[in-house]
Amino acid sequence: MSEAAVISAYWDAAAPGFDDEPDHGLRDQKTREAWSALLDAWLPPAPAAVLDVGCGTGSLSALLAEAGHRVTGVDLSPRMVEQARAKLAARDLPGRFLVGDAAAPPTGNERFDVLLARHLLWTLPDPPAALREWVTRVRPTGTLVLVEGRWREAGQTGVPYVAGAETLPWHQGIAAEDLAAVVRPLVTELRTVPLDNAALWGKHVTDERFALLART
Repeated sequence: MSEAAVISAYWDAAAPGFDDEPDHGLRDQKTREAWSALLDAWLPPAPAAVLDVGCGTGSLSALLAEAGHRVTGVDLSPRMVEQARAKLAARDLPGRFLVGDAAAPPTGNERFDVLLARHLLWTLPDPPAALREWVTRVRPTGTLVLVEGRWREAGQTGVPYVAGAETLPWHQGIAAEDLAAVVRPLVTELRTVPLDNAALWGKHVTDERFALLART
């Protein structure tokens, strides 16, 4: 089985319980409202074309669609994509979801106003290459939104990640200062925003969590 197939199978297996985490499922009103407020502050006025890479079960995509944005989600896991489609359909929200490598989204020559990635970079074998690719998917003066952090433990699902995950360059996440150093040469401006509001995560967190917002 190829590495991509192993990773896809891991996230397929995680999909049924993925939304149990407060920041994944956004089932709690306070958590949902906290993320909605951030997205409203970070994104241009609707309707913007947004590419949600590593979209998972589509919770952030649903918030974006509710706000009037045109959302395309990409995830390597067919079961995650299936759940994302069902989630938006259940709310009668528009959205396009594709199965594919989030590091090289299968969207052809299409360009977007915003590219959003949340807690994705730690899973990638070559994060700098993915960042270089993502910048090419954003229109001039578009926005790159990266929600990242430096974890006490690798992984966000509560179970061990695939064998060999410890060899991934950013398997324990990345600090804001370090991510900014990688992204800065690719963009015209950037800033980082700490995300220490417990409402965002449904609990108090002690590790570093932040958003990097960049203009291409």
